Amino acid sequence: MKSTHEARPAAAWTATDLQSNPHDAADKARRVESMFTAIAPRYDLNNRLHSLWRDQAWRRATVALAAITPTDDVIDMACGTGDLTELLAQAGPRSIVGMDFTEAMLGVARRKATRRPMGSQPIEYRQGDAMNIDLPADSCDVVTIAFGIRNVDDPGGAAAEFARVLRPGGRLLVLEFSTPANPLMRFLNACYTRHVMPLTAGLLAGDRSGAYRYLPRSVSTFADPVAMADMLREVGFTIAGQHPLTFGTCTITVAHTSAV
Repeated sequence: MKSTHEARPAAAWTATDLQSNPHDAADKARRVESMFTAIAPRYDLNNRLHSLWRDQAWRRATVALAAITPTDDVIDMACGTGDLTELLAQAGPRSIVGMDFTEAMLGVARRKATRRPMGSQPIEYRQGDAMNIDLPADSCDVVTIAFGIRNVDDPGGAAAEFARVLRPGGRLLVLEFSTPANPLMRFLNACYTRHVMPLTAGLLAGDRSGAYRYLPRSVSTFADPVAMADMLREVGFTIAGQHPLTFGTCTITVAHTSAV
């Protein structure tokens, strides 16, 4: 007799997968898209709860450092559900595009955009790949990416694409998780992200993809702020500053392209 129940999709990340470096997985892009598709419906709620309501403050700090002007064209890469994109739009750029690899996340962003007040800055959401941005060279003034660069197959290749699409003197802002320097905060942060958050976030999202097991592992095996700065310099950026937030649990790296 044929079962009336649909087969559950395979987990994007199993405990065995995460014993090794997830950034080395040959099919990392497929796994990342699968996990974000799975968690998209409750992604925002999990972000608020498990950052202890600090995630939007981190995004607002990123917008402040971007120093948006009315003549700026802005691209928010790995925009997800559009939280940072919305805040950037409120800063009043000439144009703004939110781009993400996962269509399910963009669906949430577009639904949120329909609730924006009349007369708000228009936002264009489109599917796209950070390693192959479908935009001409020298086409924007600001590129932002929040909690996304570690999820691409080749972060250095993505950084080179950011440099390509930015105009001379353009600004790149990378908001990414980092490891606190203070030993006590480092210990508390590790306990929370490795043991508490994967359980509670997974339950809240009804997640079977392994997304919230992947998160702490992907952070611990990714570039620290020093390595991030080195990677950006290698593709031609000048580092304008690095700004640790909330005891160093995340860091904003600000970089500029050379002015001509």
